[in-house]
Amino acid sequence: MLPGPTNVPERVMRAMMTHIINHRSDDFVELYTEVIEKTQQVFQTQNDIVVLSASGTGAVEASVVNLIKKGDKIIIPVNGEFSSRLCQMIQWQGANVVKLETPLGQNATFDQIKEAFDNNKDVKAFYVVHNETSTGTMVNYLDKIPDLTSRNDAFYVVDSVSILGGIELPIDKWNVDVCMTAAQKAFAAPPGISPISISPKAKKYMIENPPPTMYFNLARYFKYYEESKHTPFTPALPLLYAYREALRIILEEGLEARFKRHKICSDALYAGLSAIGLTPFAKEEDRSISIIALNYIDGLEDKIFRDTLAQKFRVLVAGGFGNLKGKVFRVGCMGEVNHYHVMRTISAISSTLAMMGYQTNAQDGLNIAEEKLQAL
Repeated sequence: MLPGPTNVPERVMRAMMTHIINHRSDDFVELYTEVIEKTQQVFQTQNDIVVLSASGTGAVEASVVNLIKKGDKIIIPVNGEFSSRLCQMIQWQGANVVKLETPLGQNATFDQIKEAFDNNKDVKAFYVVHNETSTGTMVNYLDKIPDLTSRNDAFYVVDSVSILGGIELPIDKWNVDVCMTAAQKAFAAPPGISPISISPKAKKYMIENPPPTMYFNLARYFKYYEESKHTPFTPALPLLYAYREALRIILEEGLEARFKRHKICSDALYAGLSAIGLTPFAKEEDRSISIIALNYIDGLEDKIFRDTLAQKFRVLVAGGFGNLKGKVFRVGCMGEVNHYHVMRTISAISSTLAMMGYQTNAQDGLNIAEEKLQAL
């Protein structure tokens, strides 16, 4: 129950058990074109797709080095570890950053972002972390951002590494220019594959203003795909097979059904874990559906709690980052998460707390979670 890597279906794992092919062959063209087309369906876009053999951070960095130049003005909300890292990447490019910093567990409001646009008419791009993995917060107004970026045709860039595929994010409808995610999160595939969606406007800019880099130069990927349906560098072939199988599973389930399942399981985890005496870290209106961050009960030792949970009940959860280390733990709710995962997690956490001397009412937690899960 980590916030990634998540559980991977056997069907996806078995897809990797195949012969290595020539990445300049017709076999590869068949594999890669299916991957691109199915990725477009999950992203709900007709935009160009580049599938990087890299972690989610690699995809995020690719977006930065291909779009941002020295002196560019960029607006970015910062409220946790991953938005801080993204902000740092942008600053390293020499950009003039308008940083909208808010307390951990709390998002910048849409009005604050609108004010930043009002005060900065020459903005080149708006960057946002859709789902802040470190604090369990999620931005709920992505659909409104095009009203602001359209003022001066600024680029709209969304880091959706830890949630795309688990919630509605229609790239074309919301005019997102660049969007990144990672296979090991809501896609329920192994780590190492990170797709990026690039709009025609962003693509034109990247081709005309290529970055001083080799591997993350997205213009090279456009060129190779258009000329031969290949990638410019050797991709992680077994991972591509696994990723393709994960895409097939997502589309078999259907996006609407998948989004509904994630929301219901999230509601059940929040309700059930609250009922046994735990409190969510993020403000209610900003809470993520894919990462449930919970405050530790006073006196509860982080390492002992998580080690006991893992060793006695074989349930893995994540600790906190930076200033939140030892103060919160985080439960992943993405990918293949279903009734079984929710109920087992609540039961295991309640039992672990009881073993450590804390009074909990496991039955209350399980009952309220079961009630929420009836909607599945």
